[in-house]
Amino acid sequence: MDKDIKQENGDAGTLHIADDVVGIIASLAAAEVPGVSSTTGGSLVNMLGGKKNLSKGVKVTVGEQEAAIDLHIVVEYGMIIPEVAHQVQEKVKKAVESMTGLDVIEVNVYVQNVGILEFKEAEGRGN
Repeated sequence: MDKDIKQENGDAGTLHIADDVVGIIASLAAAEVPGVSSTTGGSLVNMLGGKKNLSKGVKVTVGEQEAAIDLHIVVEYGMIIPEVAHQVQEKVKKAVESMTGLDVIEVNVYVQNVGILEFKEAEGRGN
């Protein structure tokens, strides 16, 4: 994610949005979807604590006025994966478009793992 997004802003000058910013927006939007345990960059708690790269697990390809996003996630055990992935696509697209003004042409979701921590905790309690 080396390239900055450059948008003309009339006579006031130009606006530069780094690719990493788009990646962070995508990662945080995905983390808000029920059933997403984390992006492959780490848990939301670690991300907000500054211990992980917020855009890790996210690849952004930016054109002049559009973006394509590849997002790697971990889905919680017991969730319906296609439904979670579709919600992630919608949430990420809406967040990136509304915050940056870019047209998001695609959000590709790659489910890398199933989060089983809660499952193991419930099993340990006898549930």
